[in-house]
Amino acid sequence: MLGSLFMHLLVVLTLSPLLAGIIARVKAKVGGRQGQPLLQLYWDLAKLFRKRMVISSTTTWLFRAGPVVGIAVPLLASLLLPFGPLAAPLSFSGDLILFVYLMGLARFFTILAALDTGSSFEGMGSAREATFSILVEPTIFVIFIVLARLSGDFSLNGMFVPVKAGFNTPAGIAMSLAILCLFIVMLAENCRIPFDDPNTHLELTMIHEVMVLDHSGPDLGLILYGAAMKLLLFAALIANLLRPATGNLLLDTGAFLVLLLLLAVLVGLVESAMARLRMIRVPQLLIGTSLLSFFALILLLR
Repeated sequence: MLGSLFMHLLVVLTLSPLLAGIIARVKAKVGGRQGQPLLQLYWDLAKLFRKRMVISSTTTWLFRAGPVVGIAVPLLASLLLPFGPLAAPLSFSGDLILFVYLMGLARFFTILAALDTGSSFEGMGSAREATFSILVEPTIFVIFIVLARLSGDFSLNGMFVPVKAGFNTPAGIAMSLAILCLFIVMLAENCRIPFDDPNTHLELTMIHEVMVLDHSGPDLGLILYGAAMKLLLFAALIANLLRPATGNLLLDTGAFLVLLLLLAVLVGLVESAMARLRMIRVPQLLIGTSLLSFFALILLLR
């Protein structure tokens, strides 16, 4: 129990900034640029945690609560997920509902912190974030139902296991669709292209980034750290389904970690090959993803 808890926290705290660095590095290489160092986010976090904060006199405690909840929630949610062969330290039947609502709690406090500034731009970004999250959550729940039916288990620890069914069977097709939907959800939940551009600074087109414009110093560091952890958690959901199961603890753990890095490379390639969607197209893609997840469930109900 204590060993699994330590390993979960070690992976989340140390590896999550690396995924963001890999994505940026891949995008730079594909674009023919030198790009930032692979460990740039580590240096940025160290710099931000040493800086002073500038806080508006019009804000309340909600402004400071947003970054704290934003980093506490991914840490707690990570304890509900298995990391490869490492079982989740906290596991119970129905913990999938707690996982989804923990993600919603972090988003809720981030939106409150943005609205607390009184900025019209941050209010606009909050409205977009809330709208898109409403369209994403049905997909997550249906995918979890698909995985629960395939595994016969209602805990995340039992649901997220390697694929055992052949890909030409209804169960295998449903699993493949679930993995595809999870990848799209990962892009949407982490505000990546084609849903949002984390590198843009044009207020009229930003979604998540515009919500944190007034944060600075350690608070901004907590937000960036929490976002990196959230990306790792959603990548871990996919890696758990794709990893091989050899029975060797070291080999399976290494395969899981390599899959996390490969998923970061895949995100970088997707962002290099695609442009951001027009705002009116984003709901259409998210609704289409929900329908795809329902189709996966229908295949299992035959």
